[in-house]
Amino acid sequence: MDCLIRIATREDAIAISRVVIGALRETNARDYMPAIIEQVEQSFSPQAILRLLTQRQVYVATIDDHIVATASLDQDVVRSVFVNPSHQGQGIGQQVMAMIQSAAVSGGVKLLRVPSSITAEGFYASLGFKKVRDEFHGAERTIIMEMGLEQ
Repeated sequence: MDCLIRIATREDAIAISRVVIGALRETNARDYMPAIIEQVEQSFSPQAILRLLTQRQVYVATIDDHIVATASLDQDVVRSVFVNPSHQGQGIGQQVMAMIQSAAVSGGVKLLRVPSSITAEGFYASLGFKKVRDEFHGAERTIIMEMGLEQ
């Protein structure tokens, strides 16, 4: 599916929050208990998104001017990759990740890392990321993955 990928703006904060929370509740909820989903949601309120916009390179994917996905790059770490559940499986996540990888290469990153959810581990593996280790934050399991980048 063709989508436009661009840098996020402050005006996108509410729509980004909706995409993330929708994906958490519908997709990630298959792998995480409700208490963990609720805890993670707190990091993606519109106000939290506004803060992230000042700290990371945040991208959005749009279809017909509607935000359907988001991802961000925090130096050499991929963060907050979410696709609206109704648009998952259509290649949008791959397109957003291609933009993230391009931005990382442009920034001189040689090793790209991602703290993956259980839900997204297969997605990142399909892109060439390799599992390094598991991390636990309370009951929340995160899979640390990495991939070398060609300069």
